[in-house]
Amino acid sequence: MSSYLLCLPHSPILMCYAGEPPEHEAIQAVYAEQAAAVRAFDPELVILFGTDHYSGFHLDRMPATCIGLSCRAVNDIGGFPGRFDVPHDDALALIDHLRVQGFDPAVSHSMTVDHGFSQPAHRILGALDAFPVVPVFINVMAPPLQRFARSRRFGRALGSAPLFRDRRVLLMGSGGMSHHPTRYFPLVGEGPDEVTRWQLAGERGGSFTEAEWLERLRVMHLEGAGMLIDGSRTREDICLNPEFDRFFLDVLTSGSLESFDGWEPEDVMAEAGVGSLELHTWIAAAAAHTEARGSRPQTAIYADTLEYGIGFGMVCGAPS
Repeated sequence: MSSYLLCLPHSPILMCYAGEPPEHEAIQAVYAEQAAAVRAFDPELVILFGTDHYSGFHLDRMPATCIGLSCRAVNDIGGFPGRFDVPHDDALALIDHLRVQGFDPAVSHSMTVDHGFSQPAHRILGALDAFPVVPVFINVMAPPLQRFARSRRFGRALGSAPLFRDRRVLLMGSGGMSHHPTRYFPLVGEGPDEVTRWQLAGERGGSFTEAEWLERLRVMHLEGAGMLIDGSRTREDICLNPEFDRFFLDVLTSGSLESFDGWEPEDVMAEAGVGSLELHTWIAAAAAHTEARGSRPQTAIYADTLEYGIGFGMVCGAPS
């Protein structure tokens, strides 16, 4: 197996920012470099670990993990609509392997996701269907919160799957770093009643159609991007924490992924916002890469980009 690892953030405001951070040009250059590196690697299979923000996954049946046998992305702000090219047999083989290894991911024959999957796929792969992609959802936003040890072990089990032998596989982790987007996606039970009903059951909750929910997010994120520039939303409001981010990157790139096993998700959320829990996807992807004997990952860039509403980091592990 030849394994390439790429972990990167997602955010609607990355695509609708009201002002550029000082590191903007350097960040765009890294995107371009990694997209070119992936094209040169020419993956035969992409495993994309991502999250969803109540576009396709709702609280009435929220799995800890789920693998899609087909997958569409909604037209949300910061995202890119369309269908992924999901290799059905490979996805089934991966599910079977994980079950043999003691994991029971849910299965979706019609997965729906948002920018948490589609933004990095479009920006790095060029299009949602440019390469065969198996989407792997990890619940990070809805309690009971996932343990980091479980995500690491899940990733390690995935990385040992026989279907990866003698193939070029790109492992992508999408999410993080420090941020706290509860203005748009309130913690469960803390938002207005109509939002809670959407979080519970989507359109079945009776408060929004999908189009109305996505329009709400579009308006709020455009407004929020301006608030980050005019000072009405501060670093404290979004839990921007470069010290946490850099420490996480140091641990991830040290090769000592077991160090995350003792981290409590509630403590991480208190320190770096609920959005930092999306780093489960990085841990799972990095563990899969390590199990596949990939090279030790390195930090490609980090910047505490208030203007994007997130701590921006990118980690890559070249082919082994």
